[in-house]
Amino acid sequence: MEAIWNWIQVNVLPWIKPPKTIQVIDIIQIALIAFFVYRMILWLKDTRAYNLMKGIVVIIVFVIIVNILHMEILAWLIQNVTVVAITAIIVIFQPELRRVLEQVGHKNVFSNLFFANRSERQNTYFTDKTINEIVRATFNMAEAKTGALIVMEMEVQLKEFEETGIPIDSAITSQLMENIFEHNTPLHDGAVLVRRDRIVAATCYLPLSENTTLSKNLGTRHRAGVGVSEISDCLTIIVSEETGKVSYAREGRLTTGVNLSDLRELLHQLQAAGRQPKFVRKEIS
Repeated sequence: MEAIWNWIQVNVLPWIKPPKTIQVIDIIQIALIAFFVYRMILWLKDTRAYNLMKGIVVIIVFVIIVNILHMEILAWLIQNVTVVAITAIIVIFQPELRRVLEQVGHKNVFSNLFFANRSERQNTYFTDKTINEIVRATFNMAEAKTGALIVMEMEVQLKEFEETGIPIDSAITSQLMENIFEHNTPLHDGAVLVRRDRIVAATCYLPLSENTTLSKNLGTRHRAGVGVSEISDCLTIIVSEETGKVSYAREGRLTTGVNLSDLRELLHQLQAAGRQPKFVRKEIS
């Protein structure tokens, strides 16, 4: 406790100045700072950077503890890797940073700033009709051994992958889904991205998983499905072209040999609660 109090006296108390008369401009500045911080948090919550921010908070707490306990070696190490870490963050999250700058330059920036995500939040997940259409299309394609890769977006937006595909923006029907993945059609290669009750894009390119524990028998389609689930909270449904088996990937975990009731139950769990579902675990084969 003495070490903590000494640290507070040296690093915190000097920043605390005697109160002065609060003027109107001070209230305006505080309100603006609070508003922009709030909007930034909302933006981060819908991107992969949200998990990064949570990690940064943990690191900041760790750095404070290191300074309080006078761990000189760790403090020196943290100080020397900070610049490299900041540079790495900028490189890794370049798509998100670019999108923010594009939005700032958009003509509707003020309306987007004040009312962003309001309509989207009213309907975060998909309806029963969407579930029925996706389940029907998935097992129709499985029966015909038509390869498919369906990415269902949840809280974390996948706009960077949407931009790699061809925009569709269509209501979800089993006939349309099956036609997209029909072999030798223009849109069959790549993934279909589903956002709530709409197919937003097809032929999307996804990152491949580098998980070495995955079976060597799995192809590019399965590795892409697992890869995108490792970096977001999406649900990826995969139909094998070789075996006709249905699998799904969630949080970097692949579940194979899924039957119709398994998939329907999982989708209803996601729809109802908006939280992590209880996984139906099966052996990976």
